[in-house]
Amino acid sequence: MFPRKLHRTITAAAAVTALATLAACAAPGESTGGTADATGPIKIANVNAQSGQLSPLGKWENKGVKLAIDAANKAGGINGRQIQLDLFDNQGDPTVGTNLARKIASEGYIAMLGTSESAVTLAMAPILKDAKIPNITSGQSPKLAALKSPFLFLNAPTSVTYDETLAKYLVDTKGYKKIALITNNGTYGAGERDAFLASLKTRGITPLGDEVVTPDQKDFSASLTTIRQQEPEVLFIGAEEVESGLIAKQARELGLKAVFAGGAPMGTEPYLTTAGQENAEGSVVSSPYLSNDTDDASRTFAAAYQTAFGEEAEVHGAKAYDGARILVEALKQTGGEGGQKLADAIRATKLDGLLGDFAYDESGVGIHATQIGLVTSGKLVPQTAS
Repeated sequence: MFPRKLHRTITAAAAVTALATLAACAAPGESTGGTADATGPIKIANVNAQSGQLSPLGKWENKGVKLAIDAANKAGGINGRQIQLDLFDNQGDPTVGTNLARKIASEGYIAMLGTSESAVTLAMAPILKDAKIPNITSGQSPKLAALKSPFLFLNAPTSVTYDETLAKYLVDTKGYKKIALITNNGTYGAGERDAFLASLKTRGITPLGDEVVTPDQKDFSASLTTIRQQEPEVLFIGAEEVESGLIAKQARELGLKAVFAGGAPMGTEPYLTTAGQENAEGSVVSSPYLSNDTDDASRTFAAAYQTAFGEEAEVHGAKAYDGARILVEALKQTGGEGGQKLADAIRATKLDGLLGDFAYDESGVGIHATQIGLVTSGKLVPQTAS
């Protein structure tokens, strides 16, 4: 495990160890309370898109998860038991995700890490709740928190936090008043739109434009032409990585001069590559993880990630890594047992993670702050938001 201080030392009582394995007659995630064999691997599912438009997110997340689980297994696992991490491709499709949730519930998995797509997580959540399988997700839609499922936990803030931080910087600190929005109508984009509009409303600002597109759209010229005519100082972009990059690229090609602003997707390599470095320059990004060089912990994580996978770490991998570490610490507390005990242990875990200090509330949100970064010469540079 990479060095990072836990606020609370977690130990597993020896009496709990004997309860760790599921019996065939128990519901998925439940212990028998008997003498079932507790020597086999602990089955954990990692569900993320490995194919389709959202596959870069899923592949980053799997790497972050794998890094944490591999470190835990190398350190002896959970009371000598290894963690079996199995990857499932949800293709970014809620229907596929629903089918995978049923599969996970029927095959003895006691926890799930993922997904990065809020729509898929929302589709899976009721099935996992019924099966008493805790799920630590990287989705950030406020709809996830609104479920208040005792088995659903977020490893990053919701869009409300991302966009309040962004509005505070843009309006309160920089003094921008002329702001337009372009967002997609997927679960992520809709959550971003609602959250940013709410933050603007509290500041008495009505956006000059509010254009809504689709997640699979490629041509944004009509919406961007309308926005250009409104001459905004800031264009808020609420879309995933590649689509955000396409919007930024086409906006500049149409002569739009506004500052681009948005959430974590705009701080990633796909956004920068798709937009082009010159077009992305100056983009304002709200994210809980801005740099691999923030402190000793981020540098250690980034070095291990580079060694393991031959590429630079970024926010999605860091989020998933933190989530997997929380799960590992909770499993130590339960001695490898799942169900309600594992969910309770996750909720009680306090972790000083890469993204900040985790402390879960009743809605399952563990992080409540983000930071501001600016894209400068192709890099995301942390800024002071006050």
